[in-house]
Amino acid sequence: MQNESISLYNLLLQFFGKNESVQKIKAGTVLFQEKDPVQYIFLILKGSTAIGRVHEKGKEFLLKILNSRELLLEYQIFKDEPHYHFSAKTVTDCEFLFIKKEQFESFVLNDPSIMISLVSWLSTRYLKAQMKCQDLIMNGKKGGLYSILIRLCNSYGIMTENGILIDLPLTHQELANLTYGTREVIQRLLKELREMDIISYEQQKFTVKNLSYLKREVDCQNCSAEICGLN
Repeated sequence: MQNESISLYNLLLQFFGKNESVQKIKAGTVLFQEKDPVQYIFLILKGSTAIGRVHEKGKEFLLKILNSRELLLEYQIFKDEPHYHFSAKTVTDCEFLFIKKEQFESFVLNDPSIMISLVSWLSTRYLKAQMKCQDLIMNGKKGGLYSILIRLCNSYGIMTENGILIDLPLTHQELANLTYGTREVIQRLLKELREMDIISYEQQKFTVKNLSYLKREVDCQNCSAEICGLN
């Protein structure tokens, strides 16, 4: 995670953690829906949360998955009566601090150093979004899948003797939602990778055995982990 995000996260945690109680939320719980009026921003203390939306035809898209020590801020800041642009649902059991929108914005406006941290965090987040769009547009479905696997390694990877274990349970459908593809296409591409011994898949967790292969196939720019992540 980027240093700016950690800095902003820690500033918020230090200030609001004294007065706000920890909220424990079960996996599969919807925190908010698209177009709901904004009430809170969320500090993720533990667990993972998915951000996305459902197309009018019923197709679900996942824009990103945030893990612990992340800030969930999904609206136009300082706008009158804002609404959430996406929905948020917990992937695992989570713990949060809920911070009221008005308190957060007042906190930022009253301290220039915090405003600088927010701007740095937002600029990094913008660059991440641009890079993900580039990968999906330039590399097609196959490259999009490879790019997502690389990002998952950076965000959730644990080095093991067999390769990089992505320590986040994911179904083929959820991976399809992340790559904006269909489950059938993703299953076929994953089967090809397993047959080439590039990845393995056990108990809903992927292990990337040959990260270099994935990077070569998408002409990876070897961005830092703070840019190349799923968050």
